[in-house]
Amino acid sequence: MNVKDQHVTVVGLARSGVAAARLLDQLGAKVTVADRKEPQELDAVLSQLDQGKIAVNVGAQYESALDLADLVVISPGVPTQLEALKRVRARGGRVIGELELASRFVTAPIVAVTGTNGKSTTVTLIGKFLQESGKRAFVGGNLGIAASEAALHGLAIQSGTAAPYEYVVLEVSSFQLETTEQFHPWIATVLNVTLDHMDRYASVDDYVAAKANIFANQTAGDYSLFNLDDARVAGLRGRTKASVLGFSRSVASAAGVVGATVLDGDWIVTTVRGTREEICRRSDMRLIGLHNVENVMAAVTYGLLCGCTIEAIRTVLRSFPGLEHALEVVRERRGVRFVNDSKGTNVDAVLKALEGIEQPIWLIAGGRDKGGDFSRLEGAIRAGVKGLILIGEAAGRIQAAMGDFDRCRPAATLRDAVELAAREAQPGEVVLLSPACASFDMFADYQDRGRQFKALVQALPA
Repeated sequence: MNVKDQHVTVVGLARSGVAAARLLDQLGAKVTVADRKEPQELDAVLSQLDQGKIAVNVGAQYESALDLADLVVISPGVPTQLEALKRVRARGGRVIGELELASRFVTAPIVAVTGTNGKSTTVTLIGKFLQESGKRAFVGGNLGIAASEAALHGLAIQSGTAAPYEYVVLEVSSFQLETTEQFHPWIATVLNVTLDHMDRYASVDDYVAAKANIFANQTAGDYSLFNLDDARVAGLRGRTKASVLGFSRSVASAAGVVGATVLDGDWIVTTVRGTREEICRRSDMRLIGLHNVENVMAAVTYGLLCGCTIEAIRTVLRSFPGLEHALEVVRERRGVRFVNDSKGTNVDAVLKALEGIEQPIWLIAGGRDKGGDFSRLEGAIRAGVKGLILIGEAAGRIQAAMGDFDRCRPAATLRDAVELAAREAQPGEVVLLSPACASFDMFADYQDRGRQFKALVQALPA
């Protein structure tokens, strides 16, 4: 892709939009950044850009920045069917996402992970396996650092000012995959597909199709990894030209798959490298929950394909406690464990969190509804939840979905919820924040929600 001297507009000034603008500027494009937010809301973001070279068009008239663009690059949160984008396509302009742009200029093999849940944990594990094995890797994408930063690093390599990465490890979302054209990962997986983002997609089939784009440009020299326990994912095996690998909690489910990683009793074992290899005992891992066993199996597959040693993989698995906001143990207080799972923004994530905890639970849930079917939580809540404390816009909907479950308690704020749970929970029980909802009704994002929860828990008197 040659963008030198082309008029390129970047829409959406979140982290990925800023990185895309900086990359395009380095490539010699005539860059304009556009965002519907007002200038005063974007001061911190705009300060990261060279406004002497990059034009800025923000506020109510931001769409006018698209009128003369040869290429439009959109951030993941920008809907692909905006009328302004349709007009760009109608006059022959191109619209791609930041991930697609970045991938054109990345100089190392891309290994990519998507799925409804577990992406961040899996990508982080892959990065730690590579680091422990002495390999240089970029880890980012939808997680943390935008993919365009890896592309900028590639330009620095060409100029002799940076050492090369051996691998670029990317978490990619369905939103990012909607706008790919030639995105080509060497290893790709869909970890799982459950109902999420139904406020964006017309049907679950549309959502699955977006996820499946991760395999679209793979060839016979690549690897596609499938969760054999997820019917929607396993059904995508015919959508790739790459070598098919699998992972499963059940040895039987992986029968007939050449190159599978499975849970065999207490052991995670694999045949990815042609012979059976024992990787690690589940009981030796710090991560909790069967869903994290799936994440580990996927990450192990990537690690071995990238040349990581089993010793390095074991070292990581025995020490890695998990990500912030993903079943993160915050504090033990008066015999009660407080767990932050603010990243649990959909029903299936909460089901997996409940599955991973054996003690009685005080569950704090609620927030902005994303179109989830909260009735699917009823059975698990009746079975394992001693008290359900509800916050945010979706509190009423969640309570209605629980039928005659009589242990629901409303709370006006997260502080009220934490203090209520702290008063009521008994020694040996768990207070779990796992909202099943987005955070934007009360917080900046799920990270803000999780950090506020942790601060409130730490502030409880000993």
